[in-house]
Amino acid sequence: MDRIESINRERIRWCANERGVSMDQVAAESGVSVKALTRLMDDGTGLTFLQLRALAEYFGRGVLFFLDQDPVNEERLHSVQYRTLTGQKPELSPAVRKLIERVERQRDLYLALREDMHADDYPVFRPVEVEAAQPTAAAAAVRGWLRLGAANTFDQFRRAVEAKGILVFRSNGYAGRWQIAKESPILGFGLYSEVCPVIVVKKARAEAQQTFTLMHELGHLIMHRASSIDDDTDMHSRTGQEREANAFAGHLLVPDAFLEHVRDADRPAAVEHFDTWLAEYRQRWGVSGEVILRRLLDAGRLSQELYSAYRGYVRGLPFNDDEAAGSRAYRHREPKHIFGDAFVRTVLGALSARRITATKACSYLDGLKLSDLHSLERHVVGA
Repeated sequence: MDRIESINRERIRWCANERGVSMDQVAAESGVSVKALTRLMDDGTGLTFLQLRALAEYFGRGVLFFLDQDPVNEERLHSVQYRTLTGQKPELSPAVRKLIERVERQRDLYLALREDMHADDYPVFRPVEVEAAQPTAAAAAVRGWLRLGAANTFDQFRRAVEAKGILVFRSNGYAGRWQIAKESPILGFGLYSEVCPVIVVKKARAEAQQTFTLMHELGHLIMHRASSIDDDTDMHSRTGQEREANAFAGHLLVPDAFLEHVRDADRPAAVEHFDTWLAEYRQRWGVSGEVILRRLLDAGRLSQELYSAYRGYVRGLPFNDDEAAGSRAYRHREPKHIFGDAFVRTVLGALSARRITATKACSYLDGLKLSDLHSLERHVVGA
């Protein structure tokens, strides 16, 4: 089999360094033999096309990337948003870094499709003007901007945000291209853009956690006009921009008017019963007990001791892996869960208008099979 001799070995080294892996790891994880990779790196012996393609797929690059003889230009290769996120958290895993790039490509695809259709039919991102130093007022303004009612679920919050020209992706529970691994501390990130921002939320066992992450990232986009990536520590920070985003999310989800309905006199003595005490409000507002308790803490209606005890109790609860594992029983619905209604309808609209083929549509929608694509079309039409 013919070998490709013009492979830029420095680009392979750069990719390995960026990912933080050795050449032995590259060989083991890409499927290219140690012998073939060693000969390439030592004396320039070429690879077959299939070997080079496997290497390119492993690094999330195209084959032509490794045939370009110029040095890697990081500013051209990575967007400002990508560099912002990796600068905030240099320890990001290779999987999360690849996911950020994948999300950016998916946004570019969405923008290209909607431009090819009728761009004027899509919502334009025109954020309400707010002051970051006043997160309570900002939350009230954005709540009105989103036209939120008194009762909401994660899906309703998501649709309200998407209606303002923001894509909302949610990582899937099963292992794959769109997963944030359950052992990863990352809970979500936002990519700011004046044209079409994107918020990515990690799938959680409780939708209320997803909701808080969504609004925390929205706070960064609206108040700070900046990209951000956040873990559990950030979601409980009381300093800097993270404090502002947390206060914003808390007041947006549980305004003062909501908090007035919570009766302190009914509060049980044991923190183990707090969720039962707050069950009615949690279900109606689509939030966690912790969000309500944090609002009560900030309002001076709950002691730090009780709040900390509740958090310790919740952290000690057993985690059921099945709840976050993701089910493949309804494969055709997964693209809507991952990419949201706006993205899916845009792809299906382009397919209906014959701007793209069914094969392309399947590839854009998480690699659906053709039969699943037809089921998705019926599901969306009936939604």
